[in-house]
Amino acid sequence: MVAKLLCRTSLLCCNACIAVSAHSNRTFFTPRTPKLHFGAKGRFSGVRIEGYLNTRRSSMSSTAFPAASGSEKQAEQVDRIFSGENDDYGGVIVEMTSEPMDPSLFVTMLRASICQWRQQGKRGVWIKLPIELANLVEPLVKEGFYYHHAEPKYLMLVHWLPITVNTIPGNATHRVGVGAFVMNEKNEVLVVQEKSGQFRGNGFWKFPTGVVDEGEDICDAAVREVKEETGIDTTFVEILAFRMISFQ
Repeated sequence: MVAKLLCRTSLLCCNACIAVSAHSNRTFFTPRTPKLHFGAKGRFSGVRIEGYLNTRRSSMSSTAFPAASGSEKQAEQVDRIFSGENDDYGGVIVEMTSEPMDPSLFVTMLRASICQWRQQGKRGVWIKLPIELANLVEPLVKEGFYYHHAEPKYLMLVHWLPITVNTIPGNATHRVGVGAFVMNEKNEVLVVQEKSGQFRGNGFWKFPTGVVDEGEDICDAAVREVKEETGIDTTFVEILAFRMISFQ
């Protein structure tokens, strides 16, 4: 039993030396020779010795192999590329999260991503950048991206990859409005006077009008505007006309 104990103790010392040489900035420790514990009639208590050796091995492992730091984790991401969704026109849309990102790491991943997208034959690359990551606008511009449009909580930048004419459409430049022509069963036409705007206070009577909300159907917008301005419930019947006004 004594020979077996010495063998395990030597193994522990050997493992400790290897671990320390691999991490020279770690402090050396000298394994203590475990005390022998005997039970009744001088029998060796193996459970106590095993527990001692397992504890030392566990301590050695946690000391010899420290967890990777934040900078090391970022270095592991250098070869990664951004994931995105394919659009209907041969492009890709990348929606960034608001989690902070190191600009140098961002540029490295962006260049690797562009290289792969070119190989895949992608055309337009759209990057939706949360306003929290506005510091990444300059690196994007230097890599060939430009502003497409902006909303209160994000910026949309785009880059045309092929060596052909850029066919990415410009941002929307029109605002959609509605006017409601409302008649009752007496063939009376509903008209209102504005409390604000250019027709306020001049005695001018007009149809209920308003602006279509983002994503709203124009038919629903007409019904909503009548309700908001007059409190009258209406039912949409048909579209009578379209017109366009240029403010340029």
